[in-house]
Amino acid sequence: MSSSKNAIVVGASSGIGAAFARTLASQGYRVALLARRIPELEKVQRGIETGWGEGRARVYENDVCDYEAPPALLAKIEEDMGKVSLFCYAAGVMAEVGKDEYDFAKDKKVLDVNLTGAMAWLDEVATRFQARGEGTIVGISSIAGDRGRRAFPSYHAAKAGLSTFLESLRNRLFQHGVQVTTIKPGFIDTPMTRGMDGLFWLKTADEAAQMIWKAVRRGRSTAYVPARWGLVSLVIRSIPSLLFKRLDI
Repeated sequence: MSSSKNAIVVGASSGIGAAFARTLASQGYRVALLARRIPELEKVQRGIETGWGEGRARVYENDVCDYEAPPALLAKIEEDMGKVSLFCYAAGVMAEVGKDEYDFAKDKKVLDVNLTGAMAWLDEVATRFQARGEGTIVGISSIAGDRGRRAFPSYHAAKAGLSTFLESLRNRLFQHGVQVTTIKPGFIDTPMTRGMDGLFWLKTADEAAQMIWKAVRRGRSTAYVPARWGLVSLVIRSIPSLLFKRLDI
């Protein structure tokens, strides 16, 4: 990891993104907080500055579906803060889907935010980090991307795509000294999961952020959060399709 202590968190207004921004601040980073909801970002900023000092966080408005924005915004952040050494993409949405519903508009929104928006940012960051020969990229994917289950088809597809894209970046950037860590959370208590039935092994966003930081610090390629979800994924991925399509999971 680079000695520079400036970071960007996209999707920092709530959930894992906000929690990971706080964790980075606790580790001495100055953090650029990006999202659409400025009032929510400012709450996160105030919390960080109360805990770790004035000037430790900056707020930048960003709609991840504005795919042309990353080059200029990244340049602006580095002009304001100095060289960024750690980038985290934590933005994500999940649409409610009825049992017999197939809605392309909903599916497109999920893909736009969870995958295409991530690619727009990751390509720009990868270009800079490769040129510098250092840097750390963290992508918040999900165990939901490990198999195509019934509940949220577009969400499963978007997270599968993000995991694969991050793996490709890791294989490309490894030779240039850039670390890419894919995070696959299980059930985390965030606005996205609140109200869902059947949640277990539930962790708070702050607990998850601490686990994510530990994985990043150790240079992990992929980390399930918490780690026991890796065993669950191993079982799920080993079920033959002939049987899997009959299971209500």
